[in-house]
Amino acid sequence: MTEYISNIPERKDFHNRKSNKVRPAGKMSKRMIIIAIIAFNAIAVQSQTKHAKTTSYPSYKHLIMAGYQGWFRAPENGIMYPDEKQVRIDMWPDVSEYEKTYPTGMKLADGSVARFFSSTDKSTVDLHFKWMKEYGLDGVFMQRFFGSTRTPESRKNSSSTLSFAMKAASANNRAIAVMYDLSGLKRSGEDCSSIIEDWKYLVDQLKVTNQEGTKTYLHHNGKPLVVIWGVGFPDRPYDIRNIGLERLMDFLKNDPQYGGCAVMLGVPTFWRDLNADCIHDPYLHDLIRKADIVLPWMVQRFSPLLHNDMDRYRDLIIEDVKWCREAGIDYVPCVCPGFSWHNLSRFEFPDDVKPSGSIPRQGGRFYWQQLSTAMLAGAEMIYVAMFDEVNEGTAIFKCTDKPPVSEIAKFVDMDGKPSDWYLRLTGEAAKMLRGEKPLNFKIPERL
Repeated sequence: MTEYISNIPERKDFHNRKSNKVRPAGKMSKRMIIIAIIAFNAIAVQSQTKHAKTTSYPSYKHLIMAGYQGWFRAPENGIMYPDEKQVRIDMWPDVSEYEKTYPTGMKLADGSVARFFSSTDKSTVDLHFKWMKEYGLDGVFMQRFFGSTRTPESRKNSSSTLSFAMKAASANNRAIAVMYDLSGLKRSGEDCSSIIEDWKYLVDQLKVTNQEGTKTYLHHNGKPLVVIWGVGFPDRPYDIRNIGLERLMDFLKNDPQYGGCAVMLGVPTFWRDLNADCIHDPYLHDLIRKADIVLPWMVQRFSPLLHNDMDRYRDLIIEDVKWCREAGIDYVPCVCPGFSWHNLSRFEFPDDVKPSGSIPRQGGRFYWQQLSTAMLAGAEMIYVAMFDEVNEGTAIFKCTDKPPVSEIAKFVDMDGKPSDWYLRLTGEAAKMLRGEKPLNFKIPERL
């Protein structure tokens, strides 16, 4: 309150202009009364909030965060991917360190059964966060899809992995935050209201912003950060003008108990020009200006197979950062190690099956180019897609160079690199982002 009042310019009407006498100290101007009321209300709101007042991560700046899907669940019969025709992932995890794994219908080259993990096992989540700490990944955004927010039952049934992650983040002192993905939101009169109720549930029941032990929920500008992803994509069935986004953002920012949050919006790559992969509605810019951070989704938009594509990536980020500075918001670019969805496309696009490894990893070279180029272009924070996304071949966690053998399913390998190679690269990039090491555009040969 003192700092706020001290920034108010001196006003001449504090004095009697005719007599030039100072007003009695016991009287307050209308302006001073209003300021006092605002300050009192601010203190009252802060006292009502359910969020922890402190955290190990008060800002996203100088951090590398990744998305965490956590959607791999063992079926009741315990057999995952019962045969090669049902495989929908393009990379295979290295499961040698998992406490609990499950058989699949796939075989390795030596004839043994290929095994997989389940994200609903606490030991799995614990191991993943242990890796984050070991290799220097600052933390993750836990994906929470719209469908899980609809009913009290769906909220509860979809919260086990998040609950484990909150504990694991605290135990390993890793940053963690919730990312709401609007995928699943339909056209037929549905809006974002259920996300408001879900956030209340997460704050009250899972204590996401006030976890036991070390407080590690990610803040930005001193406020808990919440992400709304999927705003402005033309292939979505919903219209961003009538799904209650402003109401949701207002709740997250201003509700006296559950608000006081910073908001990050996940938008298309070409959000600034409202072109290409983005809707042409300027209302998107209105929403972005109400946010604290904008996150463009850049997967599949750049490729090492195109000449000088990193120059295009660099120039895009430079102009995005400039726009955001003028608007008074922050900006985080997206990087990914590669892309492949051959097996998934066999189900999603049977008439247009995608090639395996359509955006090749090149042994980490493409990933390193994006990381270093983003920092060169002025990025102060980075979002990695993704930690565990093997469906689209963007995972940076430990994957094997020896996937199951199949005549139908095809898998991206590690190009002869060790299973933890992308975790190592991520940790090395995090040191550069923090200024602990000079920016290096050449991929490390050894780590």
